[in-house]
Formats: sequence, structure tokens, C-alpha cells
Amino acid sequence: MRIAFVSLGCDKNLVDSEVMLGLLQKSGFVLISDESQADVLVVNTCCFIQDAKEESIESILEMAQYKKTGNCKALIVTGCMAERYKDEILSEIPEVDGVVGTTGYESIVEVVEEILQGKKIQMFSDVNAKTSENYQRVLSTAGYFAYLKIAEGCDNRCTYCIIPQLRGKYRSRSMESLISEAKTLASQGVKELILVAQDTTRYGIDLYGEKKLPQLLKELCKIDDLKWIRLLYCYPEEITDELIDVIAEEEKVCSYLDMPIQHANTSILKRMGRRSTKEDLIHLINKLRKRIPDICLRTTLIVGFPGETDEEYEDLVQFVKDMKFDRLGVFTYSKEEGTPAAKMRGQIPKKIKEFRKDKIMKLQQAICEEKSAQCVGRTLEVIIDGKLPEENVYCGRTYRDAPEIDGMVFVSADEDLLSGDFIKASITSSNEYDLIGRIVDESGE
Repeated sequence: MRIAFVSLGCDKNLVDSEVMLGLLQKSGFVLISDESQADVLVVNTCCFIQDAKEESIESILEMAQYKKTGNCKALIVTGCMAERYKDEILSEIPEVDGVVGTTGYESIVEVVEEILQGKKIQMFSDVNAKTSENYQRVLSTAGYFAYLKIAEGCDNRCTYCIIPQLRGKYRSRSMESLISEAKTLASQGVKELILVAQDTTRYGIDLYGEKKLPQLLKELCKIDDLKWIRLLYCYPEEITDELIDVIAEEEKVCSYLDMPIQHANTSILKRMGRRSTKEDLIHLINKLRKRIPDICLRTTLIVGFPGETDEEYEDLVQFVKDMKFDRLGVFTYSKEEGTPAAKMRGQIPKKIKEFRKDKIMKLQQAICEEKSAQCVGRTLEVIIDGKLPEENVYCGRTYRDAPEIDGMVFVSADEDLLSGDFIKASITSSNEYDLIGRIVDESGE
């Protein structure tokens, strides 16, 4: 029986897909990439914002067509949209045979088997349920990098966010299970390990009564075959001096921090349910750059939050100008039913939100060009991601670049390189996000 997956949304959702793939493969299902040839199709959905919901619906409807034109005998919807709209999905899209919630994916084999027997299935449990720690994943990434989900759920009650209702309260995995999984991944060829959770910085608080991310990083650094360890989703309110010291001192931990601040105006931050002020953020950023001079800081912002005045928005613009983040993404506020922000007065028209987003992105483009130019003349370590077809040009990433979201380095080479190889490259030029370099040997030639 052949099965194909469509995994949407964040990398945390991707890990769930990989766990389901592992369970299905272990039970004898054949994993394929061609949806038209699959007997079973699974769409693992996202619904964090309106755009994500629309993408999920479009993907479900596209896969539903294979009930008519392909081999599909079972169509299953999993993930956040399934959790949020389980009844609507089954009633409005009759081609769907089963919906599986965010804590039900470990039962995916049983769900598939029952659907193939002609049943319609809903598989849901308590969103706060503890999931298994003995994952047997099938990696869908390139093989030399992988995501390690260190916790599930979230206790940060941001007023714009639906995730705690869909993913439950914060539940850390045990350090022993994470180290074991990391060792397995390293033995399979993973060289870059990327730690993810809704909030990585709170890791351990529920299990051990204190934040244990620094200790987890130190233990992961002991795994010989791992070369880089990267941190995503670090909440600024939870970044401690101990964590900063580990990033500064441990060679394997990339000098890279993904820190979604969402806004910088103190009044907006308070209405968002965030615990930082603008002054707190400035102090933290200055501390990080002083302690780790080569750190690459990435953040995300939300513009057009309900009631955001022109003055509050311009406060954010000035903050972006002053702080000069290395990487920055902007979302327009998405009104999500069931969240406190959806009931707030002063909902802002889409046209104004888009204008505010575009203005900051244009500003950030100039900052990125400046930051890239500062890399020219430096020699940086690069992990090779692949080769441009019919050219002797390889594309890769530095410690400053997380896969699929940041820039690239393009390196000419006469020698054959493999994906996952690490090289030294002298940076010779740059553009907005990407760098151009040439390989140098150990002597720097």
C-alpha cells in the first residue's frame, strides 16, 4: 500500500509528519512522493494565520481530486487545521475520510487501516496529552540536517495566537530522550541539528522546575558527529545570561539566534500579551552583541495589530532602523477567531497593513545589503546544500543561514562536493541576501 504526505506550515509540524511516516513505514506502507500514484494521502495542515488556512484548504481540495483522477482510496487531514475545524472538514469536504488532531498522530496506522475498511474516522485526544518520546522518524529533510522538537505546546498566552488552544500547554521532552534521538540522527548522517519548539527557551521548566536549555545544549555538543547546533524560536523574555554564555562558549552552537519579538512599541507589546518593553529588547540585543560579537540575530514582526496607531508603527520602524537585525520577516496581523485580539477595537484595514509591511521590508532590504557587504573579505565555513545544474557552482549556507528561510552562499569549485560537506570559503561579493565566495584550503589559499 503506497502512501504520500503533504506537510504544510512550520518545521515543528514537519517533525510530526516525519514521525507519522516512520510509524507507517514500520507497518509496511511504501512511502512515495507522487501523490497521483498514492493509495493513501495525508495532508498535515497549518492554520496559524489566514494565509496558512487558505493554503491548507487548497492542498486538501487538490489532493481530493486524486479520488477521481488518481489511485487514492483514503484521504486524511491531520495537524492544526484538523484540530481546529474537525467537524467542518468532514462535512464540507466529503472526499476526506479521516481527521486526526495534534495529539492523535501516533495512531495514524490504526486510522489508515480503519479507513481502508470503509470507515470514516475522527482521532482526537486531550491537547495536553503527553506524546511518546520514542520517535522513529523518516527524515524528509536533506539528510545532513534535521529538526529536533524539544517540547510541545505553549504557555505564552499572546493575545493574537491560537496555538495554545490547538497544541496545549507546554510539555518538554526528557533530556534523555532528546540526547538519544540526537545520537541516532547523527549516526544517520545528520551534521546540523536545529532545535525547535513553540518556545525553545522555556525547555525543561515543566519537567525540572527550571529552564534547562543551556544544559541540553552542552550535552548535545558532546555528540561527536554533530557539527552545528542551531536555535530557533527563542522568546526574548526567556533568554538568560546562562544561555548566552553557552552560545558564546560552545563551538558547535551556531552564533545565530532566532528571536521573534513581534513588535517593539511597549504599548503594543502589552496589548499583545508580551512581557518585554522596548527598553528590555534594546538591552537584550546590546547584551547579545557585546557577549557574542559575530552573532546573527533573526526576528519576526507583526504589523497592523488592532489599534496600532501611526505613532506606534513609526516607533517600530525606528527600532528596526536602530537595531539592524541580520534577518527579519514581517507578517500582517491575522484576525483569528477565539483569540482576545480578535475582539479588540481598532481592527486595521488590509491595505494599511500591507503598506506597513512593505515599508519595513524595503527598509530591511537595505539593512540586509549592508550586512552582506560586511561579510566580503571574510573566510566563513559553509555547509554545501547542492549544486546548480550544469554549472560548477555550489550553493551552501554559513552559520548565519538557517535552511529554507535565510540566504545562500554560491561557491565555484572544480572539485566534486557532496551535500552536507563543510568547506572554507572566502567571500568575494554579495547581494541583498546571498554571498559569492571561493573555496580556500586550510592554509587560506
